[in-house]
Amino acid sequence: MTDASHSQSNISQGYRSVFREGLFAGQVIVVTGAGSGLGRCTVHELAALGATVALLGRSADKLATVQAELTADHPAPATAHRIYPCDIRNEQQVRDTVAAVIRDLGRIDGLFNCAGGQFPAPLEKISLNGWDAVVRNNLHGTFLMSRECYTQWLQHHGGAIVNMLADIWGGMPGMGHSGAARAGVWNFTETAACEWGHAGVRVNAVAPGWIASAGMDSYDEHYRALLRKLKHNVPLQRFGTESELAGAVVFLLSEASAFINGSVIRVDGGVPNARHSWPLPAAERTFEYNGFPRYQPPTGLQEPAD
Repeated sequence: MTDASHSQSNISQGYRSVFREGLFAGQVIVVTGAGSGLGRCTVHELAALGATVALLGRSADKLATVQAELTADHPAPATAHRIYPCDIRNEQQVRDTVAAVIRDLGRIDGLFNCAGGQFPAPLEKISLNGWDAVVRNNLHGTFLMSRECYTQWLQHHGGAIVNMLADIWGGMPGMGHSGAARAGVWNFTETAACEWGHAGVRVNAVAPGWIASAGMDSYDEHYRALLRKLKHNVPLQRFGTESELAGAVVFLLSEASAFINGSVIRVDGGVPNARHSWPLPAAERTFEYNGFPRYQPPTGLQEPAD
């Protein structure tokens, strides 16, 4: 069997979720950053579990590509999935987009604030424009999407919001703008969990560590070389998969987490628990979960040929 036919065979078998079939049947889930990487993977799992997904992102072309994938992989409900090009940093666009989702799809049951972005740089090299761009995307966008979904629908019907953090524990050297923004999202998550809990709205977060996602290929070769070494700092001695992050998101959106509110699930292989006083031995065995048949590991993690 050729690589292409093997890949097509895997795709035809569908997303291999650990959750029960039809878990999100009849529900509408909004996902930002749905055109690539972690957002794309999560969209596929939600669609496989029966959700109707509103795909948000800045690139209409990327969203259309993912929408076509959903049509091919999950044909039953796929006609209902909609794409909404939106800059989550723009208040009016966010307000209008959330209203359009409710008009088109009739409801909102959950929101995954996946969209974000950053670039590697030491603090002294970050301009105000660069700092502002990252904070507006990662923090302001999360707030605007959450507020509009809450005020326009969730406060009257309940639901779940899942926000994106990062491995921010102990600081984030080399990406201080993103670390500050994600720390703000953490505090926002805890505050919203308190203020909105009375309405039946749960607000939680996921904090991925080093996930082998397509976003890693956006960095230059110098930073890719650094990334390739990072798995040796993980107690599990490997990178995570997109499916492992998506699984945590889906759990927090599901009814199984009905009494979880204001919490963060770390998906990082135990990185914050590694200590300089304890050398990490080479892994004797390590197991990963990858239920996404369209997953392609980033090429930047492969050692360059001599």
